[in-house]
Amino acid sequence: MKHFPIPHLRGALPAVAAVVLAAAVAVAPAQASTPRDLPTGNWLRLTITHDDSRSGGTRNTLLLCDPPRGHSRAAEACADLASAGGDIRVIPPQEGVCSLVYAPVTAKARGWWNRRPVKYTKTFANACVMYAQTGAVFALDDERLPEPPDHPGS
Repeated sequence: MKHFPIPHLRGALPAVAAVVLAAAVAVAPAQASTPRDLPTGNWLRLTITHDDSRSGGTRNTLLLCDPPRGHSRAAEACADLASAGGDIRVIPPQEGVCSLVYAPVTAKARGWWNRRPVKYTKTFANACVMYAQTGAVFALDDERLPEPPDHPGS
């Protein structure tokens, strides 16, 4: 293999490196600013997706807990989360009986609780089962809430 010296390109390399470095630095602040756009305190982005097309598709909201706001039962949802340390999986289930109708609904939560990230996704057999297991957390504003679970013997 024979090498051909190209002296005029040797001087251009530092200039090209400077342009690439300047472009990288210019992009960095835009990426760093994204976390500043997020709410502070305890908050969750909540999403409910009905898997059957008759139930209205996907609903979502931002639940803020300092002070509670984001949907009609925000204070109750924040209290449920506070008692569970922000872990939706440990919210005590409500007693009662839900129907056996299979109408799957997927609940997702992403956000922060006590400076820790929250990531939760679970598919339930129906909305009643979801509310029974997650308290008021996924009771979104214009979500048609089912009747509370029937208590045996009532």
